[in-house]
Amino acid sequence: MSQKKVAFVGLGVMGYPMAGYLSKAGYTTKVFNRTYAKAEQWVGQYQGQACETPKQAAQDCDIVFVCVGNDDDVRSVVYGDDGILAGLKPGAVLVDHTTTSAELAIELAKVTKELGYTFIDAPVSGGQAGAENGVLTIMCGGEPTVFDQVAPVMDVYAKQISLLGENGQGQRCKMVNQICIGGILQGLSEAILLAQKSGLDIEQVVETLKHGAAGSWQMENRATTMAQDKFDFGFAIDWMRKDLGFCLKEAERVGIELPLTQKVDEQYGQLQEQGLGRMDTSVLIKAVAKDA
Repeated sequence: MSQKKVAFVGLGVMGYPMAGYLSKAGYTTKVFNRTYAKAEQWVGQYQGQACETPKQAAQDCDIVFVCVGNDDDVRSVVYGDDGILAGLKPGAVLVDHTTTSAELAIELAKVTKELGYTFIDAPVSGGQAGAENGVLTIMCGGEPTVFDQVAPVMDVYAKQISLLGENGQGQRCKMVNQICIGGILQGLSEAILLAQKSGLDIEQVVETLKHGAAGSWQMENRATTMAQDKFDFGFAIDWMRKDLGFCLKEAERVGIELPLTQKVDEQYGQLQEQGLGRMDTSVLIKAVAKDA
């Protein structure tokens, strides 16, 4: 059991179980959520303290974890009189699990350093199931000595934790992750459409192919539901479009084009216009079918 004191800001579908793993591992844990009732619910399930502001959550903590929605959401809990930075103690570490721009990670690293704190950008992959089962993949950017401080703590809800380089590199690795997902879903959508038109049984196809070179997490977890026209779950395309926007901006910065990523982003945009923004990313098959 560790004597480290930690805080978790943001108790969404990811943060809620992640904070739970910290508490179960023996860390003294404080939590904050914009909707206070969710923090109270968490305290009813785990051992810890619900806080009314991010500042209160951060006070006297060695590490403060954040997992919210986007760049603006992170800034809203980090800055200001009631923000995390107003409550951190000297030498504390701020860890951001939110998928954000690399620019925000660099900004927060600079600000925390000036104030006597340290920062790690640590976006995650694995979805809600990965968070609930404690098997997330965490992509980090920051100083090695700081990474070494926080990695053993994050290990309670991770199966893979990597330091990719300086601050911002964790977020850039997450961009690569999202491009891979978009490309796989594009190919999987076309494959399912062909399988259906050819009279193949999708479940049998998945059971056969998942053991070979075509196997992937998306195939095992999404192919059958895609064929069944079920999308009311999982990672929403509203969030995926935010992430792909970071990818396209980064590509512009380094002077390359990402035609497949651009196409997938445009297809998701069309689906948003149809009111499907909260559906799982696998709903891409609807846009692919329309173009087929």
